[in-house]
Amino acid sequence: MPMVFGALVPVFLLIVLGHGLRRVMLTDDKPWSGIEQLVYYVLFPALLIDTLSRANLSAVPVAGVGGALLLAVVAMSALCLVLRPWLARRFGVDGPAFSSVFQGATRWQTFVALSVAGNLYGDVGITLASVAMVAMIPLLNVFSVGVLAHYAAPMRLRWPSILLAIARNPLIWACLIGLAINLAQIPVPRPLHDFADALGRCSLALGLLVVGAGLHLEGLRKPKPAALITVGLKLAVMPLIATGLGLGFGLSGTNLAVVACCASVPSASNGYVLARQMGGDAALLAQILTLQTSLAVFTMPLFIALAA
Repeated sequence: MPMVFGALVPVFLLIVLGHGLRRVMLTDDKPWSGIEQLVYYVLFPALLIDTLSRANLSAVPVAGVGGALLLAVVAMSALCLVLRPWLARRFGVDGPAFSSVFQGATRWQTFVALSVAGNLYGDVGITLASVAMVAMIPLLNVFSVGVLAHYAAPMRLRWPSILLAIARNPLIWACLIGLAINLAQIPVPRPLHDFADALGRCSLALGLLVVGAGLHLEGLRKPKPAALITVGLKLAVMPLIATGLGLGFGLSGTNLAVVACCASVPSASNGYVLARQMGGDAALLAQILTLQTSLAVFTMPLFIALAA
């Protein structure tokens, strides 16, 4: 437990620093938007390609880790849909608000997951988290966009548009390229590896600063019941489901701990942008993201330590 908490401290200190920089120094949205695009389209993909291309995949339970997290996403998505009528009756959660509950309960913050997994388990942790990305990101994008299109968007998107948006995701392409280089045993010159490694080391710190810059602490004063329920679903129920599935797949030790790590991270901040673009309740999602990020520093060590 102390080791896990120690690995989380620098991650959350970077998030706090990002929030402080956003309020004091870089108060305009434009620099942060540029940094986010740089991380998303250049630095983060470089990290994934470099890590996966060099990883010893034969030593990693790809099917177990990917399968546990894939099924956990399906289970949590189904649970949210089952809870929707109760949320509407009990707390007046309308369509746009439900889409934010859904995103908050199912999506995951890849910057935090990769940072914590890397701090705890080095390249093996990053490789396992990358396997989780391949398993979770396409399905999560389909589900999130589908729920927004059905419950929130003034104009429903056609499935070709949804699939095109997923196909344009640079993180998916980075994982596929890295895996292709690895499996085909394509020789990569050392200078290119060093170049990608330098870019990758920048990605995690800058990504965490961006997460902190997007926090809205005013949402902590009077959180809505829907936000509190979503926090419980994401930070408690989701890691329990994923860890249970991981045990069912025969995972243990580092492999199970990374599954718990990926399942217990806060929801993805890019869901806020998606909510704004497609008619979701962006204000509710901002509150959910802030609450989850603030509380995850306490809940993540518990679930990772229990799984390890």
